This record gives sequence, structure tokens and C-alpha cells, in this order.
Amino acid sequence: MTQQPQTAILGAGVMGETLLSGLVRAGRRVDNLLVGEKRPERAKELEDRYGVAVVSNVEAARKAETLALVVKPQDMGDLLSEIAAELRPGQLVVSLAAGITTGFIESHVPEGVAVVRVMPNTPALVDEGMAAISPGSHCDEHHLAEAEALMASVGRVLRIPERQQDAVTAISGSGPAYIFFVVESMIEAGVHLGLPRATATDLVVQTVVGSAKMLRETGTHPVVLREQVTSPAGTTAAALRELEIHKVRAAFLAAMEAARDRSRALAEGS
Repeated sequence: MTQQPQTAILGAGVMGETLLSGLVRAGRRVDNLLVGEKRPERAKELEDRYGVAVVSNVEAARKAETLALVVKPQDMGDLLSEIAAELRPGQLVVSLAAGITTGFIESHVPEGVAVVRVMPNTPALVDEGMAAISPGSHCDEHHLAEAEALMASVGRVLRIPERQQDAVTAISGSGPAYIFFVVESMIEAGVHLGLPRATATDLVVQTVVGSAKMLRETGTHPVVLREQVTSPAGTTAAALRELEIHKVRAAFLAAMEAARDRSRALAEGS
């Protein structure tokens, strides 16, 4: 039997393990997966849980055709310096680090190594992630398709020009935190209005899940769905009026601009 090309995940934190477990559930053979992890106790944990081979970053870079780099942005330079000597033209490097450009990675690896930049998000933990991918200068369709397949194991994938990555970071990369913030605020309001916390939590969480499902499954514009809930002079209209008075819409815009600007700053510092 011909050995299939190997994929290595370097960085076995939460997102690294999320990608690993998603690939296993999607049917990737464990003997075609490698994990780069330096901490012995973490390595044993992953070996026991998934049956995957945990090796050094250098060995992973030597053996794998595709490398998923799932480390913090500030650690990317050190990781690339560690593995660069083992990389070769045609190999695919997929970066999941916020703000790290394909140009930065290409400047640290041999000429001809294909690089794809990915902005994932944490709903990948429940296979509902949203990932945006952008090709570097040496990518072909095969490389992009492989990166797509990697991220499709934990959610949806979009191809975008790299110049849009900072905006994507502000929308979907940081987006789950905005939703959790709104949920937290609604639960606190429910408690303030006299509901037990558990009751308020059930009400809010299911409302958010149901609303998201309506958006996705009906394809109806959110303005139309909002208007369907908003009776003239009714309770929803009164609530929305307060949100407009407090400039919630403008606050979301300002928040996402701040996230975009921070993503740009990370890229400039890389």
C-alpha cells in the first residue's frame, strides 16, 4: 500500500487539538498525521487520546508534505527559524496565526515553499468554525484545495484576497467574543428583571442558536427578520429604540475597526 502524504500540526494548544480532532473525525488516517509538541506530558496526552505520533517540530517538518502552524503570532518567528532548514519547495505551510502575513513566512522559508494564511475562529471546537484562507506567492490550486480540506474538517471555508484578512480577523476571528459579550449582557439583564440565572441562560442561549439558524437556513436579510419581530409601538420597538439611543450599532463598528487596526499592527510587528 502506498503511503499517503503526511500532514503535521505544529502547536498542540486548543486550536491545534481542535484541528487534529476534526481531521480524525473527517476520516484522515491517524498514521498520516503528525503532531509537533515539545511538552512530554502534553505529547503523551495526545498520543493516548488520538493514537497520533507526536514528534519534534524538526522531524515533523522533515516528514510532512503539509504543515499547519498553530502557534501564537509572537512565536511564529522562532518556529520558522527552527524548521526552515527542513523545508523544501512544493511543501505547503498553512499558518493559523493572527496578523502573520504570507510575505513574512515566505521571507523565513526556502524559495518555492507554498504558504496559505488562515483566519480561523473558536466555533471550530464544535465543527461550526468560519475560516478565511489566502494564498501566498507560490500557491497553486492543489495547495489551496489542501488548505481548504484541512479547515473544512471543522467548519466552513472562504477564499479571500490577503488584503481582506485584517477585516476578517475583526469580523469572524474576534466575532465569537462579541456574541458571547451580548449573551452575557442579556443573561445579566434577565437576572436584573427577576429571572433565575439558569432560566435566563437557557432563554438567551436558545434564542441566539435559533436566531442564527433562521439566518442561515432562510437566507432572509437580518433587517427583514428583525422587522418581523418588531410590532409597531410594541415591546421590541421600545427595546430597539434604547439600543439606538445608546449607539450600539456605532459601538460595534468602532469595536471592529479597533480589532482590524490591531491585526494590522500585529502584521507590521511581525
